[in-house]
Amino acid sequence: MSREKNTPSGNPAVAGLGGFGLTAIILQFHNLELCSFGPVVACGLIFGGLVQLVAGFNEQKGGDNFYYAFFTAYGTFWIAYCIILLFNKLDIYPSSTTDIGYFLVVWTLYTIILWFASLYIHGAMSITFTLLVLGFILLDLAHFGYPSMSKVAAYVLIFCALSAWYMMAHVIFLEIFGRDVLPVGAPWLDSRPVV
Repeated sequence: MSREKNTPSGNPAVAGLGGFGLTAIILQFHNLELCSFGPVVACGLIFGGLVQLVAGFNEQKGGDNFYYAFFTAYGTFWIAYCIILLFNKLDIYPSSTTDIGYFLVVWTLYTIILWFASLYIHGAMSITFTLLVLGFILLDLAHFGYPSMSKVAAYVLIFCALSAWYMMAHVIFLEIFGRDVLPVGAPWLDSRPVV
């Protein structure tokens, strides 16, 4: 996170990570049959969708391509997923289990690209994206013949969301306390050239 210190304006990552984490958790509550899809659609369209898009476009202004790709992509993911849910509920353009499965497969592939990049950022980002890739793979399996994997994916993705919130809290607390209260750890891979 390049703008953690000496920044004249707020860091859009706090909104992006907040929306990413909260919406992921409420969807997993739905997948665990703790709530209906109504809260998922509401959070997905606004906090997970719109707010992440705004955060992503603000990251683009700051020149951070990773966060730009991260927040705009998953903002559109939530909006698209909510449209699928609404179309299914209203029987406008229903998607089958495998239709949603293929939707998730392409998002899995996209996430793997960001996962690889996350390995060079810091440990907390690597953990978040490792759990996200694993969660997507489990959801892929759930939609292609292994429905029990949906519940396993829910727990994995809750931890993924909490990891995103940890990063959000890291940025907020760093500014408030002026010191690194919640360290994010070293990158898992080093991009510096070997001399």
